[in-house]
Amino acid sequence: MDNNKANTVASLMSVKQKSGKTFSQLAEETGLTNVYVAQLLRRQAQLKPETVPKLKAALPLLSDEQIHDMMKAPLRSYDPNLIQDPTVYRLNEAIMHFGESIKEIINEEFGDGIMSAIDFFCSVDKVKGVDGKDRVVVTFDGKYLPHTEHKTEHMVSRLMRKE
Repeated sequence: MDNNKANTVASLMSVKQKSGKTFSQLAEETGLTNVYVAQLLRRQAQLKPETVPKLKAALPLLSDEQIHDMMKAPLRSYDPNLIQDPTVYRLNEAIMHFGESIKEIINEEFGDGIMSAIDFFCSVDKVKGVDGKDRVVVTFDGKYLPHTEHKTEHMVSRLMRKE
């Protein structure tokens, strides 16, 4: 992460810490998912104008400059060393282990296609298991995008050349 982004993220996370609120509390106050709130504060998502009043109400210490920065399109990046964090490593491991089966079920239920990571919602919830122990529920809710057959008659750039 570049220094400018790192400084911005540090300042945004400081505002969150000073508020004493959790991502889930902020999500409830803003109507966003807890993961999306975290994405906003980590500059991995763009703050939309209609959400500004809700976020400012939830985090009154946010400056106008911070709000302005959050409204810019972010550089959605990640630190390659992040995989070394045990939580991130285990999430990656779970996707690698279950990914092929998830892909097969998506294809079986929907056809040849993928789950969008753009038109996508994600949340993390805490529940009690049948044994009474805490469990983590990660929900991925993505739009289905079918793969299309690549016919030249549907390719707009080729059609425009013929005119």
